Amino acid sequence: MRRVLIRRPGGHAALELVSEPDPSPGPGQVCVQVKAAGVNYADCIVRMGYYEAAKGLYPITPGFEFAGVISALGEGAAGFTVGQRVLGISRFGAYASVLCVSPERLWPCPESWTFEQAAAFPAVFLTAHHGLFKAAKVEAGETVLVHSAAGGAGGALLQLARVKGCRVVAVVGASHKSALCRELGADAVIDRSSMDLWGEARRLSPQGYDAIFDSSGLTLKAGFEQLARGGRLVVYGFADLLPRGCDRPNLAKLAWSWLRLPRFSPLDMTASNRGVIGFNVVFLFDRLDWARRAMDDLFGWAAEGRLRHPPLTAFACEDAAKAHAALESGRTTGKLVLVF
Repeated sequence: MRRVLIRRPGGHAALELVSEPDPSPGPGQVCVQVKAAGVNYADCIVRMGYYEAAKGLYPITPGFEFAGVISALGEGAAGFTVGQRVLGISRFGAYASVLCVSPERLWPCPESWTFEQAAAFPAVFLTAHHGLFKAAKVEAGETVLVHSAAGGAGGALLQLARVKGCRVVAVVGASHKSALCRELGADAVIDRSSMDLWGEARRLSPQGYDAIFDSSGLTLKAGFEQLARGGRLVVYGFADLLPRGCDRPNLAKLAWSWLRLPRFSPLDMTASNRGVIGFNVVFLFDRLDWARRAMDDLFGWAAEGRLRHPPLTAFACEDAAKAHAALESGRTTGKLVLVF
């Protein structure tokens, strides 16, 4: 088997492709010949050494989602057959050509989906599902604002908010991303490279926003102030606070970014009837009961044609560093995948 290994945190050069003997499935496990693995910004944070759940686990293989073909069944494993196409989730390890997991982490791959489409689906759509329906509990008719809306999770948020019947305002960082957001269901798009972000946000929704979804980190305070009464600020990442591809990050700059994070007062939240909710969907991957219910919803909406796959950019597994560099550049749209 081949897998991408991070022996110690660092820049893009820390991603090393190694060859090892294929693993064998243990009792109750399923062995998957991985064809594609999704690339998420969280993988970059793992590489940099700032991902809380990865601390103490180096050397580590990153990756939270994959698709492939079942190649072997461990003793007592049930529910799948050798040769079956599947997609799945993992707590790390998906950047590998062979992966052994419990059957509860797998789903049959819809016949019309490619391996690349399947590998790009679970992490971002589970993030969006939890953010909208568990964290923010959005309702039909509410107005929501989505930052980084042309990315994987942002695009999933746009689509699921539309499924729920919300009015959706998308925020992007470059003009070439606006058209995709409209295709995915945005009623309006704010291009912060050419517009006053919060001035335009106020114009589009003078009464404020019922929910704002933010994975950047540096727009949290201003976003909180744009919430309507009863509004919810949902935080699921801090991409703009972290270095991008540096072997030796500027610690002073990193400390300054952390100091700029707002401190929300419970007294202020109570008085203004506004709230802040944070989550990391990977920490929920052990809640397989929730994941299976959410995936049932998602597969159903996809079968009805209410969800579409995002644009995909594929990289060979030996080009994992190029994939991370592309994702960190801020110029990509949709999802990136590694192909084995």
